[in-house]
Amino acid sequence: MRRETAPQAVSPLDLSVRPLAETDLDTADRIFRLAFGTFIGLPDPSAFMGDAGFVRTRWRADPSAAFGASVDGELVGSNFATRWGSVGFFGPLTIRPDVWNRGVGKRLMEPIVAYFDAQGIRHAGLFTFPHSQKHIGLYQRFGFWPRFLTAVMSRPVTPTADAASSWTTFSAVPADERSTILSDCREVTDAIYEGLDVSSEIRSVDDQRLGDTVLLQGGDRLAGLAVCHSGPGTEAGSGTCYIKFAAVRPGATEREDFDRLLSACEAFAVDAGARRLAAGVSTARHEAYARLLERGFRTDMQGVAMKRPNEAGYNRAGVYVLDDWR
Repeated sequence: MRRETAPQAVSPLDLSVRPLAETDLDTADRIFRLAFGTFIGLPDPSAFMGDAGFVRTRWRADPSAAFGASVDGELVGSNFATRWGSVGFFGPLTIRPDVWNRGVGKRLMEPIVAYFDAQGIRHAGLFTFPHSQKHIGLYQRFGFWPRFLTAVMSRPVTPTADAASSWTTFSAVPADERSTILSDCREVTDAIYEGLDVSSEIRSVDDQRLGDTVLLQGGDRLAGLAVCHSGPGTEAGSGTCYIKFAAVRPGATEREDFDRLLSACEAFAVDAGARRLAAGVSTARHEAYARLLERGFRTDMQGVAMKRPNEAGYNRAGVYVLDDWR
């Protein structure tokens, strides 16, 4: 008879969680790549996401919403919260592989939930691996529940003529008119979900020179907007234009406006020298998802959106919004 050996006890970590400092960013970025690259099985985990960047851009967008975990004074993980008005999401949450399954993820979730509560977030969420019960189980402990698949899609950039001159960019708006444009953008997003406001995202992309925000005109008012990253060091990476958020004003022309907005994004991508156009969309937004497929977008990866509270929010049929909460 073979004798079973008892599992060895794992000693608790001397773990502390604190605000992430600018001096932590190089280490946090290395952990981000190593963690995801190891999880998905890359031969060289450090090559994950190439020259795209998430850690520095998220920290610079709001240092007060970035948190790090340290063991004996050495950074072993980080997590980032993003606030879009009444909506919030977090990530990437990444932990150095040698301290996986040691309670670091739980500790890095605690300040995120406290931040959302302090900011009065009504609808919070995240993007995670749909096949990983470990990830889903952790987030459920904090009140997040899996809802719908999110497809991260892309297609080659091909110039189109139908965008015409009906769009401009936030960077082209005179400084004294920008507050009005941001108010117009809030009007569009608030009509989709009360309190949804991506003004901070628009300003961050402009301040950090990560890309630009495409502004679609419709008659005498703003019909839609798309916050786009493009190039190395952004969430897009070299050769890609990534639509981090896009929305059109609800109404009789929303389907046509969504098409025009996609064409405007493609024209922007051409101007930016990108070879691919990428975007994420919840499959619950059936019309938007189906339209991307019809226009030649194909799914590169998919995740599951988890929600707190367990409700649809603006992930529902008839909503023409692009985002993925990575």
